[in-house]
Amino acid sequence: MDLIPLPHRTERAEGFFELGDGFGIEAGPGTEGTARWLRATLGAATGLALPPKKGDEYDALRLSVRPGLDAEEYRLVVAPHGVHVQGSSSAGVFWGAQTMLQLLGPDAFRRAPLPGRTWRLPLTEIRDAPRFRWRGVMLDVARHFMPKDGVLRYLDLLAAHKLNVFHFHLTDDQGWRVEIRKYPRLTEVGSWRSRTKFGHRASPLWEEKPHGGYYTQDDIREIVAYAAERHITVVPEIDVPGHSQAAIAAYPELGNTDVVDTTALSVWDTWGVNPNVLAPTDNTLRFYEGVFEEVLELFPSEFIHVGGDECPKDQWRQSPTAQERIRELGLKDEDELQAWFIGHFDSWLTARGRRLIGWDEILEGGLAKGAAVSSWRGYAGGVAAARAGHDVVMCPEQQVYLDHRQDAGADEPVPIGFVRTLEDVYRFEPVPAELTPDEARHVLGTQANLWTEVMEDRARVDYQAFPRLAAFAEVAWSGLPAPAERDFAGFERRLAAHYGRLDALGVAYRPPTGPRPWQRRPGVPGRPIDGPPPNR
Repeated sequence: MDLIPLPHRTERAEGFFELGDGFGIEAGPGTEGTARWLRATLGAATGLALPPKKGDEYDALRLSVRPGLDAEEYRLVVAPHGVHVQGSSSAGVFWGAQTMLQLLGPDAFRRAPLPGRTWRLPLTEIRDAPRFRWRGVMLDVARHFMPKDGVLRYLDLLAAHKLNVFHFHLTDDQGWRVEIRKYPRLTEVGSWRSRTKFGHRASPLWEEKPHGGYYTQDDIREIVAYAAERHITVVPEIDVPGHSQAAIAAYPELGNTDVVDTTALSVWDTWGVNPNVLAPTDNTLRFYEGVFEEVLELFPSEFIHVGGDECPKDQWRQSPTAQERIRELGLKDEDELQAWFIGHFDSWLTARGRRLIGWDEILEGGLAKGAAVSSWRGYAGGVAAARAGHDVVMCPEQQVYLDHRQDAGADEPVPIGFVRTLEDVYRFEPVPAELTPDEARHVLGTQANLWTEVMEDRARVDYQAFPRLAAFAEVAWSGLPAPAERDFAGFERRLAAHYGRLDALGVAYRPPTGPRPWQRRPGVPGRPIDGPPPNR
């Protein structure tokens, strides 16, 4: 049946159930959102009205919540007289409906019916549940802005692959993408840069035109609501204390004014690790408290991501203000100063019923007990965090950074980093082998990251994400065997059918034979790294 991600258990019977003109939906309590989504999507693809039905009528799809099933578990039964999707919750019902859509074939993902198409489902029973509660994708919209319609489309793509966390990287040196009404210059100034480096930061090429954009607060509310209808949690990231030049360009007093002339800074137009970081002052803390107050109003997520990565300490070492703060707080060094900075917002968020999560650098200098860690610099950060009792999301750069190149061929567009093939991603194991069972319980799940320095538009994001994101989704959802024992050939066979779904969805994926001519970027230098990536 070529399903992706692979269900836990499938039993196939002879025959099919055909969806006729009278086919309708009986939506039990808690399933109304899935019924509404099916009428919008399946109704558009098939042309069927999908009217409400009641009782035990035949020729119907029955949706129901069944307490007692595991978290997000669903059961899908296609019988000769109709279809039944049960879920442990409304989320489980939704995932079961996604599986049903795949069973109908690629045309079920189109937006208008094809003439003469017959719709039928194989008689089958599927029982399924996810391995991890956090099945995430990070999208960087700071380096290259993705307009709202593109973000909504990506939420649909996540939902089609049963991914349920959208990590929204909203701020960086190259742009501030969320409206903060208390501080309007963050978007008036910070959301636009005058030009953009084309290719890796060592490239001599520039795109000599302004680039930018931002989401209004109403845009954010729409994105969050759209995600919630698809049982996706949006986790916002506001990066501190590094990766902050766009904010400093808008409000120069946020920077280390006793070291550099922050009034001369503009939104950064190139890539890499930026030396201009936030000043560790009370003014900076109060400013970002104001930012986070509005962020909390917009995003109801349990976790708020504060970045915390790649914060050079050179300006703090040179800053009399920063050094006085280290002495005043009785800290050992600049690493502990960053830990104090992050710890302040951990306490601030905890007091408001939220949890802080940050990149694994936040472990340096000590970490507050309730904070969680996104382990990106390999597995070691995740191991250290789990052993210290912190929850962890595993997203090691060497394994699931999808901006890294997919092949060693010369035609790969702007090749970055290690080669991470489709098979490499499929054999990624999120739980470090050295963790004990008790420590492994701190692994909330896993996440693939899409950094967009060299992805200038939606088509480039598609190319880097797919089909590898389909492989990642199976790793995150399905209870696969150990990496060496996984049936990659079987996955490739199922993926051959899945390409038809991606075609119907308009995804500009990388074909298995290599990039199409218009997907290449000849003459644009990248930064390929040869050899296998380290596993630590």
